[in-house]
Amino acid sequence: MTESGTLPTGFGELEVLAVGTVLLVEALSGLSLNSLTILCFCKNPELRTPSHLLVLSLALSDSGISLNALMAATSSLLRRWPYGSGGCQVHGFQGFATVLASICSSAAIAWGRYHHYCTRSRLDWNTAISLVFFVWLSSAFWATLPLLGWGHYDHEPLGTCCTLDYSRRDRNFTSFLFTMAFFNFLLPLFITVISYRLMEQKLGKTGRPPVNTVLPARTLLLGWGPYALLYLYAAVADVTSISPKLQMVPALIAKAVPTVNAINYALGSEMVHRGIWQCLSPQKRERDREQ
Repeated sequence: MTESGTLPTGFGELEVLAVGTVLLVEALSGLSLNSLTILCFCKNPELRTPSHLLVLSLALSDSGISLNALMAATSSLLRRWPYGSGGCQVHGFQGFATVLASICSSAAIAWGRYHHYCTRSRLDWNTAISLVFFVWLSSAFWATLPLLGWGHYDHEPLGTCCTLDYSRRDRNFTSFLFTMAFFNFLLPLFITVISYRLMEQKLGKTGRPPVNTVLPARTLLLGWGPYALLYLYAAVADVTSISPKLQMVPALIAKAVPTVNAINYALGSEMVHRGIWQCLSPQKRERDREQ
């Protein structure tokens, strides 16, 4: 952790300012878009469906990621971590839990869309609520384990935000990393890819699929893949051989995922897009009520 008035090791003044600025932009864009999505779900009865409940879960988790990024941006612009070791553990837990919830919510949406469009039975409320409950319970479980000793939260190279400590190349870190990565990255990615691939095969014969079947899997892979590669490298080699600036790149990429998800799942959906427009246009809302 950097002290007040000093710069993190391996970073210059402009580099710290640049990281803080990028984090701030990503945090504000992701928070504003996902908050707007959540507001529209609460105000528009048309969006209160089992399928959209999964999108609401994703928007909530992505809002949590953006809040985590906002805290990191503030600390980066201050050039120090002002919340102490306890604050680091809370920040690490909150960030890790919402990241896992976001990844698993994306997989749940993919499965839900396949179930909705490709089977004879529609997604019901009990199934949707069970999926959301499982996603958040599982995410909280995995995020709690480092607090209990399996894994560990510590500062990232910039020293102004906290995440899983990948500098410890020991059996504790390695066992946690590979187990967590299988259940919370590889498995959700597999479900996402297979669900959309099956949708393409079944719906492609009759026309174009009603949803984007490419972007969700690419977002998971390109958004969280660099983090996964960094952690994998740290498990098998000396991570200090990678410069601190390069180690921060996966974090900056990942913090853009909430914005991409909001554009894809909310603005990219005709019904959600219409609901957002109604929330932003009081006159249109009044006309709809009169009709």
